[in-house]
Amino acid sequence: MCGIVGYAGSKECLPVLLDGLTRLEYRGYDSAGVAVIEQNQIRTVKAKGRLSCLREKLASMEPLTGCCGIGHTRWATHGEPSDVNSHPHSSARVSIVHNGIIENHAEIHDFLIEKGYEFLSETDTEAAVKLLDYYYDGDPIRTILRTTQELHGYYALAILFLDFPDRIYAVRRESPLVIGYGDGENFVASDIPAFLKYTRRYSLLDTDDIAVITKDGVDIFNSLGNRVKKEILTADWDIESAEKGGYPHFMLKEIHEQPSALEKTLAPRIREGRPDFSGEGIDDAVFREAQCIHIIGCGTAMHAGIVAKYAMEKLIHLPVTVDIASEFRYADPILAQGDPVIVISQSGETLDTIAAMRLAKQAGCTTIAIVNVVGSTIAREADKTVYCWAGPEIAVASTKAYSVQLGLLYLLAIKIAAIRGQISPQRELELTAALFSVPALDEKVLSDTDGIKHIASEYMNADHAFFIGRSLDNAVSVEGSLKLKEISYIHSEAYAAGELKHGTISLIQDGVSVVAVATQYALIEKMFGNIREVKTRGARVLLVTQEDITVPEGLADEIIRIPKVDDFFAPLVAIVPLQLFAYYTAVLRGCDVDKPRNLAKSVTVE
Repeated sequence: MCGIVGYAGSKECLPVLLDGLTRLEYRGYDSAGVAVIEQNQIRTVKAKGRLSCLREKLASMEPLTGCCGIGHTRWATHGEPSDVNSHPHSSARVSIVHNGIIENHAEIHDFLIEKGYEFLSETDTEAAVKLLDYYYDGDPIRTILRTTQELHGYYALAILFLDFPDRIYAVRRESPLVIGYGDGENFVASDIPAFLKYTRRYSLLDTDDIAVITKDGVDIFNSLGNRVKKEILTADWDIESAEKGGYPHFMLKEIHEQPSALEKTLAPRIREGRPDFSGEGIDDAVFREAQCIHIIGCGTAMHAGIVAKYAMEKLIHLPVTVDIASEFRYADPILAQGDPVIVISQSGETLDTIAAMRLAKQAGCTTIAIVNVVGSTIAREADKTVYCWAGPEIAVASTKAYSVQLGLLYLLAIKIAAIRGQISPQRELELTAALFSVPALDEKVLSDTDGIKHIASEYMNADHAFFIGRSLDNAVSVEGSLKLKEISYIHSEAYAAGELKHGTISLIQDGVSVVAVATQYALIEKMFGNIREVKTRGARVLLVTQEDITVPEGLADEIIRIPKVDDFFAPLVAIVPLQLFAYYTAVLRGCDVDKPRNLAKSVTVE
């Protein structure tokens, strides 16, 4: 869940490491550090807090000089955020940075204490570096192979050996690592943006691969110690795509990128006006013969699945289950041979989702991945992969990834309904055209955001907020509530509006904020009734509805109107003002919008 960067080249590595760590800040972190090999010693500097704290510490001391080094941004799992718990961790001969969790660290710790080692930190990482030191016999590859046999869990390590001052060693088990190939310099990182300023050429390490990175090249070995070759890929986006482009925050930039990202994702999968996934090689029989469709994801990805459940069941008349990946793994799910399992992950490296997908594959299900990152673990391991062409998403709070995931799920719903004969060919054309019109409607919402910003100023001091809706509106409210709570730190919950009277309404009192989403024409009167229930108990109500729906005077304190849209696709439009409302509320409260506390972009631990 943290950021790793390593550099081996001919120039001073510290500026490269700091630049790489800056570009990985979106992953979420609470401390940072670097280690550089300098004149027969490994010099390490690390600090709790933002990278600015590390920079200040570096500026106050004798400069670090050297052409080979590693850096890290840490998100605490073992031990509180502190200087001593920050990475890198070192012994006399070895220094490492580490993503993931060493599950048997306590056992290793006790073993090494008996061997005379002393521990300074509370981290599992220190157990790994000292085990490397214990087994070190002068041969780094042999040492790494011996050590990783003893390590349980999921991890990515970048390692410096003092005896080999011109190179970095890297190894991974499940947690991602990427190799970057430059001109007279090479890189290792947890994600491509760390080195994208210097090169767009990269390759992906497989589980238990060991890479040796020097300025002159990269050698990669498998778990048997045999040299292997990796395909060198080229990133199809550049550093400008991963920068703010004049926006004050990545999140706002990515909200505004949604119309183009959605159009870019949908267009290649529409042929002659109908959904077409032939490019992904998905056999129609997978859905024609299905008895149930399963959707798996975490957080925002799972919320896209909730909307899809409503949409698919409405169109397909087939049971659709939506599971949080971490719960799916341990719930002994009921899976039938051949059931389609749709796995959703922006990064393609979400650990719980990977494990859930593997469980589904073991049960004989057909796994279909919806991911944004090309070549990620989920993309490689799924039976079929449907890529979101959203480009890099840097802000921790997902926005455009949600929209493109949801767009693809809608397109799949139309396709499956047509395959199973639940809709006519004419209805298939109509629905596909309506879906493809959504980017223009989103653009219209984004063309005038001042009103949403003003409304946010009216709600910015709220302590609690409730989101309510029915059917598809309830589904999109879940994501709207998450956006508000994760970046503004306002306690927020989403409830089906019809459930208010079954307990939740006891929490409504004077001044409590309620965001009511009411875009479904067939349910509008019932929603108005629910709004009156909270309004008469003192709630301050923000209503999100379609522009042509007549709202009784005094029903809501503020109203956000979205362009008229087929209510089946309304979640794809209604989510945009909900994202903007969360964004402006957080900005007005002085929150760090792109890097909310305690959160990380790519969740690679359980």
